[in-house]
Amino acid sequence: MVRTKSPVTIGVLGTHSTGKSIFLARLGRALCRNNFQIVTVADLGERAKRIGLPTLFNHTYVSTLWFITRGISNELEASLHADVVLVDRAVPDALGYYRAALAYCEEQPDAIAVMTLESMMRSHSEQYDLLLRTTLDPDLPLGRNKSRDPDLDFRALANQHVLQVLLDLDHSHEKLHSDGHEAVLDRALAFANSRLTGAGCVS
Repeated sequence: MVRTKSPVTIGVLGTHSTGKSIFLARLGRALCRNNFQIVTVADLGERAKRIGLPTLFNHTYVSTLWFITRGISNELEASLHADVVLVDRAVPDALGYYRAALAYCEEQPDAIAVMTLESMMRSHSEQYDLLLRTTLDPDLPLGRNKSRDPDLDFRALANQHVLQVLLDLDHSHEKLHSDGHEAVLDRALAFANSRLTGAGCVS
């Protein structure tokens, strides 16, 4: 197969336990039924914990730098092999979590460090064709498929700061409400189809 254009890149981001992975799995299955080659870039949170990096409200400059650079690397690698790249936690998510961790611990960021992170994030974020941001519904129970952080204060801060990063970035995005997956799924499918039909790959 010889690829004739860049893949469509769809990223989902937002505070934890709000349905990102479930939505992307459904979207991936639907796209596969249309015979598109799909590569999903997985959430890096579990891997970060395995190698000993701080996460959630313990997030640091170093862990944020790792999330951003590793995320960019994984997304670039995926783009070599796919018609559609689905990203579970797009790069701006990491900066939102870092800001949330600082706010939670009442700490001030190092201005130069933040500028470095923002520069990388801004440059790479041009690669996203569609960004979807989940929203926090505190009344929904946490999922049981893995260890979940129940701290509602931090979840709310992450929700707030991920949104603020997108506003600062001035990157358009669509809200993904817990009760609105069907409508967003249909729109994401239509978006990918309109971009790829007749122009994805040639033999």
